Amino acid sequence: MTDTYIVHGDIIHAPALDAIEHIPDGYVAVRGGRVAGIYGELPAEYAHMPLHDYRGRLVTQALCDMHLHAPQYPMLGMGIDLPLLEWLNTYTFATEARFDDVEYARRVYDALAAKLVSVGTTRVCMFSSVHTDSTLALMQALEDAGISGYVGKVNMDRNCPLSIREDTERSIAETERFIDEALKRFKRVRPIITPRFTPACSDDLMTRLGELARASALPIQSHMSENADECAWVLELCPDCSAYWETYHKRGLFGEKTIVAHCVFSDEAERAAIARCGAWVAHCPDSNVNLCSGVAPLRKMLDERLNVVLGSDIAGGAQLSMLQVAAMAVKSAKLRSIATGGAEGCISATEALYLATSAGQVFFGEQPGFAQGNEFHAIVIDDRALQAPPSMSPSDRIGRALYTTESADIEAVYACRKL
Repeated sequence: MTDTYIVHGDIIHAPALDAIEHIPDGYVAVRGGRVAGIYGELPAEYAHMPLHDYRGRLVTQALCDMHLHAPQYPMLGMGIDLPLLEWLNTYTFATEARFDDVEYARRVYDALAAKLVSVGTTRVCMFSSVHTDSTLALMQALEDAGISGYVGKVNMDRNCPLSIREDTERSIAETERFIDEALKRFKRVRPIITPRFTPACSDDLMTRLGELARASALPIQSHMSENADECAWVLELCPDCSAYWETYHKRGLFGEKTIVAHCVFSDEAERAAIARCGAWVAHCPDSNVNLCSGVAPLRKMLDERLNVVLGSDIAGGAQLSMLQVAAMAVKSAKLRSIATGGAEGCISATEALYLATSAGQVFFGEQPGFAQGNEFHAIVIDDRALQAPPSMSPSDRIGRALYTTESADIEAVYACRKL
């Protein structure tokens, strides 16, 4: 048991969407990087194991960012006065074109990986650019930092500048090279099939990516129903489809391991299709507001039992901290409730914690919360300076963590080991 250690503190985790478990002054036993058990009193068998003592601090799950664009990190906070399509053409595509320079990519991605750890994010689903070697550099930076998850080389063969447009054959060939290299080189960061979105991918490219996804048994990530103008454009580009989701489904890109970001304009029929196919929605509340897209019907999605996770969507979203993104999810649900006269309800802080942590864990094949056998991904938040009132409940403490935690308050981050 030499690879065993104990983490001690006020433990709060989310084993279900509508419930948290609180073990004040509790212990998590970690063996081989995995949770061996959670205890109110430390069992005798662990009495002599190394103790990581965070008495009085909050120990909760590390965060999952399930939708972000790594090459947009240099433009964080820029151009958010523009709607989506104009923002892409004015800022985004030009920024991503710079990642043809692998050395530049390494500098940016090393900084991004370090920042992710500092805000408590240890699992990701991430878009790179169209550049294979820079995408591999991103995977290396994440793996070196202790972050796990999926990274995708973006595919685009139409409706984008020539500087980042691939012809269809090259896009497929480079994606195959990317997959082969990634599977050989990395253990904890894995490849994911990544058509940027339907307007940027021809039917032929989408079909061949669907075939590649099936042949390689890899998951898929893209965007869907983010912006009203985008939705109308998609139906013009794909007259054989009556809804946005069909542009993925008909090409073999829509199933249980597909994550589609946004879904602001997914109507009841599209949401039913998402649920029926078992696909996942990456809710990006900060980006949806910044790019004037709208406010997604999060409460409806949860009530309809869709698989929902959260994403920062940098740089459409301006907050890399998933605690802040979770707080924004609470706020945007309130805005939606106000706009609908209360017809659509809000979400609680505990639900937001689940979406920012456990929901992503489930996508990665684990159980919610600090379940026995899960990899130990945790953050320690020192919130003692706020002088909690005696009556503060665990849910209040979580709400306060979402709304007030800054990087300096995160005392430790674990991803199987202390980072």
